[in-house]
Amino acid sequence: MKHADDAALDQLDDLLNQIREQVGLKERKRGVFYCGSVAFLHFHEDPAGLFADVRTDADWERVPVNTPTEKRRLVAKIKAALRPPR
Repeated sequence: MKHADDAALDQLDDLLNQIREQVGLKERKRGVFYCGSVAFLHFHEDPAGLFADVRTDADWERVPVNTPTEKRRLVAKIKAALRPPR
């Protein structure tokens, strides 16, 4: 599965804008986000569609981002991951 190119990322423009609004994330390259100095989120494409790899704890989780529902789930997962522990 290859990293998403600009054409693929163009399909995710609204999603990328929502992610850019999240406090604590820095987009170092289009579609590649860091939390501090740690890679946090990037995107892949393959014949099955577009996917996000998001860091949850110490592991990466692959999340599909092809439908509005999948995109909402990713944003919720990002917000949960960035939320400070109680």
